Amino acid sequence: MATLTLIRGADLVAAPWKNGGGVTREVAAFPANSGLNDFAWRVSIADVAQAGPFSRFEGIDRTLVLLSGAGMVLDEADADEADGPRIVKSHALMQALDIARFDGAARIDARLVDGATRDFNLMVRRDAAHAELDVWREASKHGEQHDTRRTFSADVVLLFCASASVTLTLAGAKALQLETGDTLRIDSPNALHCALEGAGAVLAISIRYTRR
Repeated sequence: MATLTLIRGADLVAAPWKNGGGVTREVAAFPANSGLNDFAWRVSIADVAQAGPFSRFEGIDRTLVLLSGAGMVLDEADADEADGPRIVKSHALMQALDIARFDGAARIDARLVDGATRDFNLMVRRDAAHAELDVWREASKHGEQHDTRRTFSADVVLLFCASASVTLTLAGAKALQLETGDTLRIDSPNALHCALEGAGAVLAISIRYTRR
């Protein structure tokens, strides 16, 4: 039987980044009460007010989604060399819901386009779990219609309302309304049917633990 937990964005608590260069609000993590060095997965919201380096996390796969602001560019550099680091790849997040995926151990420096941004951050320890993230909504900004129904099967599913508001209807449960910043956590969904209504956009994350 799936377990539902509604996490309100207004209840999230701000804390400094690992490297002290910004503020993060943890949405959820596993195991519960795990720290930055022993989580299997972690989801958070970060406010980036100035350019600078990202914290580095060995063994972690990271996914970053731009939520608001004019955007930023993430410059990924190789190992330090005698003449300084060399940029090998840049991830440009210029519009809301643009996505960047990268190794958490990589050396990343963020450049802000025009002022502060707010970002959604998914971190997964690759030897403990695997995660998939995509954007779910009724219609795109170009008017294309999308599938408003999905079936979820995973160890954990997180449905984060990234903009406006949405109504989620799950089989066997009453409809739930999510406002911007709210998250519905679903533990152990097994072929759980869910319908989406509303003008907002949802980040749908499915997490599966590595079986040994």
